[in-house]
Amino acid sequence: MFRKLAFATAIAASAAVAQDAPPLEVDVVGGIDAPMPIAVPTLATPNAVPTAAGNTASLGNQVAAVVAADLRSSGLFTPLGPDGVSAYPYVEATAPAFPRWRSSGAQALVSGFVEARPDGRITLGCYLFDVTSGRELARQGYSVAATDWRRAAHKCADAVYARLSGEGPFFDSRVVYVAETGPKNARVKRIAIMDADGSNHRYLTEGKATALNPRFSPDGRQLVYTSYLGRMPRVFVIDIASGNERMLVPGRIMTFAPRFSPDGRNIVFSMAQNGNTDLYVVNAYGGPPRRLTSTPGADTSPSYSPDGSRIIFESDRSGTQQLYMMSADGSGQRRISFGGGRYASPVWSPRGNLIAFTRIAGSFNIGVMDTSGGNVKILTDGWQDEGPSWAPNGQFVMFHRTTQGSGNATLYAVNINGGQPRRMPTPVGGSDPSWSPLNN
Repeated sequence: MFRKLAFATAIAASAAVAQDAPPLEVDVVGGIDAPMPIAVPTLATPNAVPTAAGNTASLGNQVAAVVAADLRSSGLFTPLGPDGVSAYPYVEATAPAFPRWRSSGAQALVSGFVEARPDGRITLGCYLFDVTSGRELARQGYSVAATDWRRAAHKCADAVYARLSGEGPFFDSRVVYVAETGPKNARVKRIAIMDADGSNHRYLTEGKATALNPRFSPDGRQLVYTSYLGRMPRVFVIDIASGNERMLVPGRIMTFAPRFSPDGRNIVFSMAQNGNTDLYVVNAYGGPPRRLTSTPGADTSPSYSPDGSRIIFESDRSGTQQLYMMSADGSGQRRISFGGGRYASPVWSPRGNLIAFTRIAGSFNIGVMDTSGGNVKILTDGWQDEGPSWAPNGQFVMFHRTTQGSGNATLYAVNINGGQPRRMPTPVGGSDPSWSPLNN
């Protein structure tokens, strides 16, 4: 169990809502303002004692390293420490010696402590200070099993990020993706899961059949994905903790591109029959599928709005891949993409105000638009960037980038306000990423 201590204050996050505007395409590939220097020294401990995860003094350094790495990965901060920055005594965890930190050039300071408890757990305290004014900006504290120290570190980083950026947290989350190994002509594709910083990596499928399109359930406990078991694409549902899985629609029917509804009760997916591919929806626990589209062509890559009332999807019914919107019951279907090139793999932002997509116009690039199809912004300029997935705070988009010639794919994330994409840490090549909701 992960307990938040009573002394921790809640951090409110603001989210800007884009306004509808006439169609406009903007290239926002470029930089963000200079990152803020922030000191993240080793967390103090009142007594260096052993725990199930190591000595509390060592844990203080490891926690600070995770916090610093998380903050650096956002592109908004330049952490100073923990390496190369001297430690502070326990009494300064909550009452820093500000002249020292001002002389370091830091604008903000993350301090805190790691303390062993009699029950074998640890307490992690996390504080954020404005170095210039000497004012406390935020504090959080957690009582956790010693082996859960990394999650507490992510929570600390989330509190700092949320307070200083005004955005919602996202570090304490997970990523599922298609892990790719082997030569281009005999690639093994299996589902893997990891924390958002690349730690705790493990495989969920064995690689006996090609696996694609893994997507989290709203509670983060299950996945839907497409498996080519028997050389035919079929949708499976898998429980992450136990590994138990089941076929969504029994029988030899081609099903693929699945995604949960926001309430977790339904799964929308593509099904190919009689030479046509349409969208269907089915109860997440089984039952007869209900057809949503019936226009000639291929309808695929559905994604629900956060309130579950609408679905964005990809269709070639007009002759090229474009994006379409409809109500969740299939009514009111209309095209929303009208820019140059083709549009594919749409995903609704968790904030509800934007759609991420892949634009194909010579190269493949990741972009975002508002829900009416306007205010198009192209975020990447790689040779082949595709398959977007939103961070739980709606501020970052993850995607996979394929290297020209080699066919090797890797995961990247980009801020929707611009900046260079950041490579995500994976032990092998990866594609088809899906970002989880925040961990419970």
